[in-house]
Amino acid sequence: MATSKAADFLQELNREYSATKACLERIPETLFEYKPHPKSMNMGYLALLVAEIPLWIVHMVTDGEIDFATFKHASPKNNEELVEHFEENMTAARKVLENATDEDLQGDFTLKANGQVLYSSKKITDIGVTLNHWVHHRGQLTVYMRLNDIPVPSIYGPSADDKNFLIPNK
Repeated sequence: MATSKAADFLQELNREYSATKACLERIPETLFEYKPHPKSMNMGYLALLVAEIPLWIVHMVTDGEIDFATFKHASPKNNEELVEHFEENMTAARKVLENATDEDLQGDFTLKANGQVLYSSKKITDIGVTLNHWVHHRGQLTVYMRLNDIPVPSIYGPSADDKNFLIPNK
Protein backbone atom coordinates (compact mmCIF):
# COMPACT_ATOMS: atom_id res chain seq x y z
CA MET A 1 0.00 0.00 0.00
CA ALA A 2 1.42 3.36 -1.02
CA THR A 3 1.80 6.07 1.58
CA SER A 4 1.55 9.78 1.03
CA LYS A 5 4.74 11.81 0.81
CA ALA A 6 3.57 13.83 3.84
CA ALA A 7 3.31 10.57 5.81
CA ASP A 8 6.83 9.65 4.68
CA PHE A 9 8.13 13.05 5.84
CA LEU A 10 6.32 12.62 9.16
CA GLN A 11 7.91 9.22 9.65
CA GLU A 12 11.37 10.68 8.96
CA LEU A 13 10.74 13.62 11.29
CA ASN A 14 9.70 11.21 14.04
CA ARG A 15 12.76 8.98 13.45
CA GLU A 16 15.06 11.96 14.08
CA TYR A 17 13.12 13.24 17.10
CA SER A 18 14.69 11.25 19.97
CA ALA A 19 18.31 11.81 18.96
CA THR A 20 17.65 15.51 18.38
CA LYS A 21 15.96 15.93 21.74
CA ALA A 22 18.78 14.01 23.47
CA CYS A 23 21.29 16.49 22.00
CA LEU A 24 19.28 19.59 22.87
CA GLU A 25 18.68 18.42 26.45
CA ARG A 26 22.44 18.43 27.04
CA ILE A 27 23.19 22.01 25.94
CA PRO A 28 23.77 24.17 29.02
CA GLU A 29 22.91 27.85 28.84
CA THR A 30 26.38 28.53 30.23
CA LEU A 31 27.72 27.53 26.78
CA PHE A 32 25.16 29.37 24.62
CA GLU A 33 27.87 31.91 23.65
CA TYR A 34 30.56 29.30 22.88
CA LYS A 35 32.05 29.40 19.36
CA PRO A 36 34.74 26.95 18.20
CA HIS A 37 35.97 29.45 15.62
CA PRO A 38 35.37 33.16 14.91
CA LYS A 39 33.47 32.27 11.73
CA SER A 40 31.26 29.74 13.55
CA MET A 41 27.82 30.48 14.95
CA ASN A 42 27.57 30.31 18.71
CA MET A 43 26.28 27.16 20.35
CA GLY A 44 23.07 28.80 21.59
CA TYR A 45 22.09 29.91 18.10
CA LEU A 46 23.02 26.53 16.62
CA ALA A 47 20.93 24.73 19.25
CA LEU A 48 18.06 27.15 18.55
CA LEU A 49 18.37 26.43 14.84
CA VAL A 50 18.13 22.69 15.51
CA ALA A 51 15.10 23.32 17.73
CA GLU A 52 13.40 25.55 15.13
CA ILE A 53 13.89 23.68 11.86
CA PRO A 54 10.70 21.63 12.43
CA LEU A 55 8.90 24.99 12.50
CA TRP A 56 10.26 25.70 9.02
CA ILE A 57 8.21 22.76 7.77
CA VAL A 58 5.08 24.33 9.25
CA HIS A 59 5.74 27.60 7.40
CA MET A 60 6.62 25.77 4.19
CA VAL A 61 3.35 23.88 4.13
CA THR A 62 1.02 26.56 5.48
CA ASP A 63 2.55 29.81 4.19
CA GLY A 64 4.60 28.64 1.22
CA GLU A 65 7.47 30.93 2.18
CA ILE A 66 9.99 31.91 4.79
CA ASP A 67 11.64 35.31 4.85
CA PHE A 68 14.77 35.49 6.96
CA ALA A 69 13.99 39.13 7.77
CA THR A 70 10.58 38.42 9.28
CA PHE A 71 11.02 34.90 10.68
CA LYS A 72 10.49 35.19 14.43
CA HIS A 73 13.13 33.33 16.43
CA ALA A 74 12.47 32.37 20.02
CA SER A 75 14.84 33.63 22.69
CA PRO A 76 15.30 30.77 25.13
CA LYS A 77 17.15 31.85 28.24
CA ASN A 78 17.95 28.36 29.46
CA ASN A 79 17.96 24.72 28.43
CA GLU A 80 14.43 24.08 29.67
CA GLU A 81 13.04 26.84 27.43
CA LEU A 82 15.09 25.55 24.49
CA VAL A 83 13.73 22.00 24.83
CA GLU A 84 10.19 23.29 25.37
CA HIS A 85 10.47 25.34 22.17
CA PHE A 86 11.68 22.26 20.31
CA GLU A 87 8.72 20.23 21.60
CA GLU A 88 6.27 22.94 20.49
CA ASN A 89 7.82 23.02 17.02
CA MET A 90 7.74 19.23 16.74
CA THR A 91 4.07 19.18 17.72
CA ALA A 92 3.26 21.81 15.10
CA ALA A 93 5.29 20.04 12.38
CA ARG A 94 3.66 16.70 13.15
CA LYS A 95 0.21 18.24 12.97
CA VAL A 96 0.82 19.99 9.65
CA LEU A 97 2.27 16.82 8.09
CA GLU A 98 -0.55 14.64 9.47
CA ASN A 99 -3.05 16.92 7.75
CA ALA A 100 -1.17 17.60 4.51
CA THR A 101 -2.03 15.87 1.27
CA ASP A 102 0.32 15.22 -1.60
CA GLU A 103 -1.61 17.90 -3.47
CA ASP A 104 -0.81 20.39 -0.68
CA LEU A 105 2.87 19.59 -1.14
CA GLN A 106 2.84 20.29 -4.88
CA GLY A 107 2.66 24.04 -4.27
CA ASP A 108 5.68 26.29 -4.40
CA PHE A 109 7.91 27.22 -1.50
CA THR A 110 9.94 30.43 -1.64
CA LEU A 111 12.86 31.40 0.56
CA LYS A 112 13.43 35.14 0.88
CA ALA A 113 15.70 37.65 2.55
CA ASN A 114 14.09 41.06 3.07
CA GLY A 115 11.54 40.22 0.39
CA GLN A 116 14.18 39.28 -2.17
CA VAL A 117 13.69 35.77 -3.51
CA LEU A 118 16.69 33.55 -2.81
CA TYR A 119 15.12 30.52 -4.43
CA SER A 120 11.84 28.71 -5.06
CA SER A 121 11.06 25.04 -5.29
CA LYS A 122 8.18 22.66 -4.81
CA LYS A 123 7.29 22.11 -1.17
CA ILE A 124 7.57 18.36 -1.70
CA THR A 125 11.21 18.83 -2.72
CA ASP A 126 12.22 21.36 -0.11
CA ILE A 127 10.76 19.53 2.89
CA GLY A 128 13.19 16.68 2.21
CA VAL A 129 16.04 19.17 1.84
CA THR A 130 14.99 20.78 5.12
CA LEU A 131 15.03 17.46 6.97
CA ASN A 132 18.56 16.86 5.65
CA HIS A 133 19.54 20.39 6.70
CA TRP A 134 18.19 19.65 10.20
CA VAL A 135 20.33 16.51 10.50
CA HIS A 136 23.36 18.45 9.22
CA HIS A 137 23.00 21.10 11.93
CA ARG A 138 22.43 18.47 14.59
CA GLY A 139 25.73 16.92 13.46
CA GLN A 140 27.43 20.30 13.86
CA LEU A 141 25.95 20.53 17.34
CA THR A 142 27.45 17.15 18.29
CA VAL A 143 30.90 18.48 17.32
CA TYR A 144 30.37 21.50 19.59
CA MET A 145 29.27 19.07 22.30
CA ARG A 146 32.40 16.92 21.90
CA LEU A 147 34.64 20.00 22.05
CA ASN A 148 33.02 20.91 25.38
CA ASP A 149 33.06 17.43 26.92
CA ILE A 150 29.27 17.17 26.72
CA PRO A 151 28.40 13.49 26.25
CA VAL A 152 27.20 12.84 22.70
CA PRO A 153 24.15 10.55 22.62
CA SER A 154 23.78 7.56 20.38
CA ILE A 155 22.23 8.81 17.14
CA TYR A 156 22.43 6.16 14.41
CA GLY A 157 24.62 3.83 16.39
CA PRO A 158 26.85 3.92 19.43
CA SER A 159 28.76 6.99 20.47
CA ALA A 160 31.95 6.97 22.51
CA ASP A 161 29.87 8.37 25.39
CA ASP A 162 27.04 5.86 25.29
CA LYS A 163 27.79 3.28 27.97
CA ASN A 164 24.44 1.52 27.51
CA PHE A 165 24.93 0.69 23.86
CA LEU A 166 26.55 -2.71 23.49
CA ILE A 167 28.42 -3.70 20.35
CA PRO A 168 28.05 -7.42 19.64
CA ASN A 169 31.19 -9.51 19.29
CA LYS A 170 32.25 -10.10 15.71
